[in-house]
Amino acid sequence: MGRVVVVNFLSIDGVIQAPLSPDEDRDGGFAHGGWVPPLSDETVDAFMQRATVGAAGLLLGRRSYEILRDAWAQADDSEPAIAAMNRMPKYVVSSTTSLADLTWQGSHLVGGDLPRAVTDLTGRTDGDVVVLGAGTLVRALAEHDLVDEYRLLLFPVVLGSGKRMFDERAHLARFTLTESIVTPRGVVIVTYVRDATD
Repeated sequence: MGRVVVVNFLSIDGVIQAPLSPDEDRDGGFAHGGWVPPLSDETVDAFMQRATVGAAGLLLGRRSYEILRDAWAQADDSEPAIAAMNRMPKYVVSSTTSLADLTWQGSHLVGGDLPRAVTDLTGRTDGDVVVLGAGTLVRALAEHDLVDEYRLLLFPVVLGSGKRMFDERAHLARFTLTESIVTPRGVVIVTYVRDATD
């Protein structure tokens, strides 16, 4: 049986919006896009590569899907993480996207009842179904108590504004810290696994 694993970059003040580039997501007038690359290093890159290469599939919101597709679908497959993303199944949660819009190899549309769809997906998947980015999707998964593990990369920056990872819809859920890494540039990488007693 598969697990839902959320992998996300976040600032000290919990912002996840537009981590990789200035034009990634300007919603709400967000002007601080691209806050991850100046603080990233080999440790962050290696962690992200392990998370991607080790995934059985990706679970993405429409916007994250489009960003990743545009960046990686035609990229050089000699990089293990790129080859893995291009090869693995990608499940796109969207009510506004059609199957015809999913042009990246191995893409599948997930619609309808999210809890049922995710439960069905993890029931037929052997391994981790990794969620990258996808703030709206992460909040919906937390609302329905569907996350088995969080792998969070906390960057030493306060952004002051922007979309947050959680909102008031998240349910009480307890997790156990299973790994923590501090990079030379001060990024704290933590892995929290759902507490079996919860």
